[in-house]
Amino acid sequence: MSKTLIAFFSASGVTAKLAKTLADSIGADLHEIKPAQPYSSEDLDWTNKKSRSSIEMNDKSFRPAIDNKVDDMEQYDRIFIGFPIWWYVAPTIINTFLEQYDLTGKKIIPFATSGSSDMGKTNAGLQSSCKGATLCEGKRFDAGAKAAELKSWAEKF
Repeated sequence: MSKTLIAFFSASGVTAKLAKTLADSIGADLHEIKPAQPYSSEDLDWTNKKSRSSIEMNDKSFRPAIDNKVDDMEQYDRIFIGFPIWWYVAPTIINTFLEQYDLTGKKIIPFATSGSSDMGKTNAGLQSSCKGATLCEGKRFDAGAKAAELKSWAEKF
C-alpha cells in the first residue's frame, strides 16, 4: 500500500493552509518544514538585497538549517512538497529538506503558492536534490484553492 506525505515550508501561513487542505483532501500525512532560525518579516523583505531571504536566494548552494525531520521517511512513496515561490524557484530550505533523505524510488511532486509568479525554474533548481527520485512537474495554486481542485490535481500522481 502506498503512503503519501505532504511536506511544506510556509513563511507567512498561506502555504500551510493550502498544504493542510491538500492533506485532508487526499488522506495524506502532514509535515511542516521548520527552519532552525525562523524567518522574520525583515528576513523576508525581497526588496532589500541584504535581507536573509535575498542572500539565501542569491547563493543557490546555501542550505538553511531545518529544526525537524520526518520520522520513517522510507514509508512514503509519494511526497508532495509545498512552498512559496521565491525568485521564480523554491526557497533553498526545500533543497535542505530533500537532501537529508534517501529518496530512491520516491515520487516528488512540488506545489507552490505565489501572488503572481508561476513555477518558473523550480524543477531545475530541485532536480539535483532529488537523487534517485522521480521529480514530477509541479503546479502553483492560488491561496484560496479549494479541496476539490487540489484532490483532482493530486490524483494524477
